[in-house]
Amino acid sequence: MNKPVLHTVDPRGVAAVTFNRPEVNNAYDGALVQGLHDAMDELAVHRGLRAVVLRGAGRHFQAGADLKWITQVKGESVEANERASRATALAVHRLNTLPVPTLALVQGACFGGGTGILAACDIVIAAEDAMFSISETRWGLMAGIILPQLADAIGARQVRRYALSGERFGAREARRVGLVHEVVPAAELQAAGERMVDQLLQNAPEANAQTKAAALEFAWGAVDEAVLERLVAQHAAKRRSAEATEGLASFAEKRAARWTA
Repeated sequence: MNKPVLHTVDPRGVAAVTFNRPEVNNAYDGALVQGLHDAMDELAVHRGLRAVVLRGAGRHFQAGADLKWITQVKGESVEANERASRATALAVHRLNTLPVPTLALVQGACFGGGTGILAACDIVIAAEDAMFSISETRWGLMAGIILPQLADAIGARQVRRYALSGERFGAREARRVGLVHEVVPAAELQAAGERMVDQLLQNAPEANAQTKAAALEFAWGAVDEAVLERLVAQHAAKRRSAEATEGLASFAEKRAARWTA
């Protein structure tokens, strides 16, 4: 239970994947990213897998990157920074291309990389009190490795607003722009998830897999290796920039960054 990502598969072939760092609002670090890879490694060879449901333990779904971890990584070598960015990018890419339907159930905060996780899922149901933000630029970082998936989910026009403003928006707005498919009272989130799983299990698994793969052929998120590597290098370099140094310092010192008007 101390693992940063928990996963189980029930007799129906429905996997539950849970982000399990509630003490830091399930913010991701290297261990959580690796835990997500480990879960997908095991699910990839699980015979009879029909669907994957993602949840966050505690009050929040996933609050983006752990900025203490980001600060640590940025002080390491170029190669180490690129490894961290690549691992994160590949985790989102693998989730995006899983050959079974994926469903995210969102409560509380979903910020930064968490929005990329949602964009990589096939279906998203959110509690009424959920809050969202593509927040990287506030800290002098950039969200390049999740922008292809976000462009698929909400379109380039909405990405340009929300990734540049970094503003927080609620579940109703998330539904309006396409990041979320359904909004329910918080007390009904799990039941809504079960109803959707029941609906998914009515459909032929191979037909679903082929339909998903065909849809991805026309998606921005279906990036090739060269584009992925360019995004990884850009993402890693921005983490090591002077802006990121100032942004992360402002977070640690609980003050406004110098570029704040």
